[in-house]
Amino acid sequence: MNQAIFKAYDIRGVYPSDINEEDVYAIGCAVVTYLKPKKIGIGRDIRPSSPTLFESFARGVMESGCDVINLGVISTPMVYFSAGHLDVDAVISLTASHNPIEYNGLKIALRGAIPVGEDSGLREIRDIALRGEWKKSDVSGTMTTYDIRPEYYAEFSSFAEFGEKKFTVAIDTANSMGVFELPMYEKFPENLNIVNLYNDLDHPFQCHEANPLKTETLDELCSKVKEVNADLGIAYDGDADRVGFTDETGTVIPMDLITGLVAKIILKKKPGATILYDLRSSRAVREVIEENGGTANECRVGHAFIKRQMRTDGAIFAGELSGHYYFEENSFAEASTLVAFLLLNLMAETGKKISELVSDLRRYSHSAEINSEVADKEAVLAKLKETYSDGTISELDGLKVDYADWWFNVRPSNTEPLLRLNVEAKTPEMMEEKQSELLALIRA
Repeated sequence: MNQAIFKAYDIRGVYPSDINEEDVYAIGCAVVTYLKPKKIGIGRDIRPSSPTLFESFARGVMESGCDVINLGVISTPMVYFSAGHLDVDAVISLTASHNPIEYNGLKIALRGAIPVGEDSGLREIRDIALRGEWKKSDVSGTMTTYDIRPEYYAEFSSFAEFGEKKFTVAIDTANSMGVFELPMYEKFPENLNIVNLYNDLDHPFQCHEANPLKTETLDELCSKVKEVNADLGIAYDGDADRVGFTDETGTVIPMDLITGLVAKIILKKKPGATILYDLRSSRAVREVIEENGGTANECRVGHAFIKRQMRTDGAIFAGELSGHYYFEENSFAEASTLVAFLLLNLMAETGKKISELVSDLRRYSHSAEINSEVADKEAVLAKLKETYSDGTISELDGLKVDYADWWFNVRPSNTEPLLRLNVEAKTPEMMEEKQSELLALIRA
């Protein structure tokens, strides 16, 4: 087994060279040995390797004495929904998210969709699997099947408040798991004219990369929005736990600004609520939350950290720059289609275009994330901390330094010799100046 498949938040590698049936069998045994569940729900994506990997993982789980609920082929948000609505001790999403079709992997969560990451059990599961130290049971578990989709569709389509408004929405599901989110849109034929891009499950992942964080993957969606005069463009990632948007002009909407807009919507119904935003987000996000009477708490990057902090802070919503949006209503886990419905609700209520609604949040100039390869990450961070010691310093996640008119954050990659830079300033000129200044120091 290649130890490198164990990441900070999940398990992922190329099939079959990095991860194969023998590996996931061992991981299934290790999961039961460490977590001691009585029942596990397992959902999977549509990659060609998923059926046999599912069988091997489930066999390891059952031979270790744990029952399996086969959730079938479903999106990752549906798997998390299962963790909050079924009598299971843990759930597994067998997926490699936005990675190419030759990859596969596992996301693990406990009852209530509490994530299992490197510092919350994944390291121990890795060690048990690598050493072969799992415990077999004299009595094997059983397998049953359950279709969670009707309950999931009913739950989240109930948030739609479109009134008599009619919208054209262009939806790019990248021939992947976002296709399983489409039935919720199809519940509203009188309100939604749906224009689909890449919704062909017979050719999974055979299109652009299913990663809406990379704006170039939205090029075709932007073109389609303009071609059909759509009111909103929607793009899902490979396992549908992330979502990106374009406005009616075919312009990509930054994902952190979506956090601010959704926060504004939520605070109308739940005044004074606590909302989290990841520390790379535009300063406008905090400002909008506070202007609308909410409590804005900054959080570090990564779904495991954010879901944990939502519980400790009593937050009802959180947004991440990568397009993960977390809701109390889905056990503090992702609910991508709910984001789209809330945006459409606001458009219906106000009669405004999405570009008009977002314009209030376009207050600053943001660099987007820039990666730099460095030999000694800690030394560079120390140099930056010393150089910018006159600013307000936070080390919640890497190094963040705030000034009156600008700020920056530099975070080390968990798995690569990279530093990730985000810069924001009041003007594009200042942002460019500070970005160049910081990159010169980082890459010196």
